[in-house]
Amino acid sequence: MQSILAAGIYGIFSIIGGIIGYKSAGSKVSLISGTICGLLLLLAAYLQFQGQILGLTLAVVITSILVIVFAIRLGKTRKFMPAGLMVALGLIALAIMLFQLIGR
Repeated sequence: MQSILAAGIYGIFSIIGGIIGYKSAGSKVSLISGTICGLLLLLAAYLQFQGQILGLTLAVVITSILVIVFAIRLGKTRKFMPAGLMVALGLIALAIMLFQLIGR
């Protein structure tokens, strides 16, 4: 159950972050990538809720990719917002998901 919440919450943060990136910097890439990743994470949460292991696997893969991307961005910009926040939230979500995956 915790991994379902982790994927869903991180997915919502991804969508919101993409919208904020678009509104503040006019970045269509942020909007598109944030929305796609967020929707994939919400799909992963739904699949997990349905009892499908594919959902947890998808959530781990998408979250891992986002953590890497935001860690690289944090290294370049040295700004906590938004990259640092997304790395921190992503690592928490990833830890929850991996504990769930290992516990199966």
